[in-house]
Parts: sequence; C-alpha cells; structure tokens
Amino acid sequence: MKPILLALLALAAAPLARAAETAPAPATAPKVKPYPLDTCLVSGEKLGTMGKPVAFTHEGQEIKLCCKSCKPKFAKEPAKYLEKLKK
Repeated sequence: MKPILLALLALAAAPLARAAETAPAPATAPKVKPYPLDTCLVSGEKLGTMGKPVAFTHEGQEIKLCCKSCKPKFAKEPAKYLEKLKK
C-alpha cells in the first residue's frame, strides 16, 4: 500500500516542481547611491530644519531636499544641483 501512496504524492508534487523551475527570477532593485550631504541640495539649508526632508531618487542617486518647494527648482535644473554632489 505504501508504494501506491508514494506514487500518488510524487504525481501530485510534479506540477509544483515544474512551476518552481520555470518561475522567473525576482527582479533585483537597482542600486541607489546614498545622499552624502546633510544639507538641502537646492537651498543649502540643514536637513530637518524645515520639517522632514523630501527624499527621492533621480537617475540612481538619492536626493534629499529641505522641503517640497525645492523639488520644482531641482526638476527645472537637475544637472546644476547634481554638480554639488561631485564636489
């Protein structure tokens, strides 16, 4: 009786094993460079003086701003502000 039970379990498990073999690998999140400064990239204000900093990722680089009103300024001229990170 045991061989029959083992055969049935093997048949039941076969589709699950095949599904695991063909499942796509999970996508890895791209590496994000951490923000190196303790000041706002746009205004130069110390982060946290205007409330919780606004953080987002721009082309693989984490950006932190002192407030949400700095974000449109950054969006208008990102290259200008990103230069500050190279210094």
